[in-house]
Amino acid sequence: MAALALSACAPPSDPADPDGTNSTSMTVLTSFYPLQFVVERVGGDTVEISSITPPGAEPHNLELSPAKVAELADASAVVYASGFQAAVDEAVVQTAPEHAIDVADAAQLSTAGGGTAEDDDAGDPHFWLDPERLGDVTDVVAERLGELDPQNAVEYAANADKLNQELSTLDEDFSTGLATCERRTIVVSHEAYGYLTDRYDLEQTGVSGIDPEAEPAPARIAKIRRVIEGQDVTTIFTESLVNPKVAETLAADLGVTTALLDPIESHADTSGDYLDVMRGNLSALREALDCA
Repeated sequence: MAALALSACAPPSDPADPDGTNSTSMTVLTSFYPLQFVVERVGGDTVEISSITPPGAEPHNLELSPAKVAELADASAVVYASGFQAAVDEAVVQTAPEHAIDVADAAQLSTAGGGTAEDDDAGDPHFWLDPERLGDVTDVVAERLGELDPQNAVEYAANADKLNQELSTLDEDFSTGLATCERRTIVVSHEAYGYLTDRYDLEQTGVSGIDPEAEPAPARIAKIRRVIEGQDVTTIFTESLVNPKVAETLAADLGVTTALLDPIESHADTSGDYLDVMRGNLSALREALDCA
């Protein structure tokens, strides 16, 4: 049945390529950048990939046009993580794409991955900031693409193995780079870093909780002040997609600096990819935490 479904989605034959070896066999729609990155690396040249979330857009509160929703039904496969983007979850239910690949289980999302008891939404969906979890997602994506397109299954598996080797190296770099630091607490714009801090034995305190648009309550601001003063924190991390005003005001009041830490929810810089941004994050963390 999978092969029949794919044949309907295959592009017309190219006279210069009658056996289709140089044609894309599937069109895959991904819900946001980290999944786009995985599918691009696993699918290679045989998969045509696009993202539901535009580059540089905030994915949390994404709204979909009717035309964008219709794209889900037309795609060979849709790769998404349920529970992160309500609009995407609703669109998947509405359009019932023939092959919807939900990676939430593969990512082993926790119900409180880095959230605090005072958060209205303590569930943290930012699994990709833990390279090991992204590796688990990579394996599932390769397996499912191989099921849908058996002709290229070996290539998908090989591409996944290569990406997993790179993710393992990245994980080792983080483990080594953050092993010996003067501080182990980071103050961030919003608590997107629970999986990263759990993985590398750090602690996070957020100006906002999981929702980056939530206004911080006075009690949270007071807590951040206590953390900064009590643990000798030198840096408040901001993000490119979150208004830095509160963080910058707090930093100025307390005499600390600000620096960029990217949750990689959306990515618009074509000069680098997920691996490059993560290594930039590692450098920023090492400097802020005064790591040896």
